[in-house]
This record gives sequence, C-alpha cells and structure tokens, in this order.
Amino acid sequence: MAVADIRTKKFAARKVFRGTQLIFGERKHLLEVLHSIQSAKIPPARKQNEMRQLKKLITARTEDLNQITPAWDRKFKRAQNPKSAAQDLLRIASSLSAKDYLMARVLTEHAEAPPELLERMASHPYSAVRENVARHPRTPPEVLRKLAERTTEPLWFLVACNPSTPSDLRERLRARMREAAPK
Repeated sequence: MAVADIRTKKFAARKVFRGTQLIFGERKHLLEVLHSIQSAKIPPARKQNEMRQLKKLITARTEDLNQITPAWDRKFKRAQNPKSAAQDLLRIASSLSAKDYLMARVLTEHAEAPPELLERMASHPYSAVRENVARHPRTPPEVLRKLAERTTEPLWFLVACNPSTPSDLRERLRARMREAAPK
C-alpha cells in the first residue's frame, strides 16, 4: 500500500472538527498567499492561474463559514465592533450555531456583552468561551457562583479575579488560592 493511501485512510477514519476558528484561519492564510502572489515576479500565465485557484479556495472557505452561520462575515464584523450595542450582540447570539466557536468567543470578549448573553454562553461547549464568561465584568453574580463551583474545570480562579464577583465568594476563592500556592 502506498504512503498516500495510508494517509488518506488515516485521516478519513478520524472525524476532524472544522469549526469557524479553523476555517477563518485557513481563509486568512489563503488571502495572505494571494497578496504575496500578486506582487511575485512570476510568469503572467502562472500568476493568473495561481490567483484563480486561490480565489476559488477563498470563496469555498467563505461558503463554509456561511453554512455554519448565515451572513458570517457581516455578523463577525458587528461582533468585533466595539460600538455594537448590547441588543445587536444578543441578536447575533440568538442565531449562533453551536459549531461557531469563534463568533461565541468574540461575543463573550465584547465589552458591551449583556448579562443575558453571558449567562447563555456560560454553558457553551468550548472552554475558551466559558473562560471569557468567568472573567467578564458584566457576568451576573449567580452565573459567577455556578462557574466557581464547577468541578470539571478550574474556572474558580478566573471568577476570583473578576471585579463583579460578590465579595463573599471572592474572599472564599482567594483563600483557596492561598491554600493552593506553593509554600
């Protein structure tokens, strides 16, 4: 059996999750390669062919993003905009696909993320999203309490450093930090 055949079987057997973070990164890299080809000193026919192929790949990645979350680029731009209102962020979150980890991360990093959005994202399957919720100053106190009590991951440390954490919980968690510190 040829090496290529073994590789094909190996990767076909493993189901690889291609979420928005990966697809967005691929597209960004393809755009960078396209820009480098545009200024490269190569024969014109080769340059045109390579640019055409790259544009097809970029279009395919954009379609992949839109399959996960319709109008992905427009929503992503609004989610990243520091001037986006809380209601706008809630609207984006309400139509968010469970597979769209990148958009969820950006929404929970937004300074204007409303408490309702943060509460909804506190149980997101992606740990980076839950970590953002644990450290966000607009996260409701009851959500912070639940996150601090999770035994499956150490979010309590982020909750202890959150300025919105109720003082009784913060003191309890900081005492836990002191106990855990090497002596």
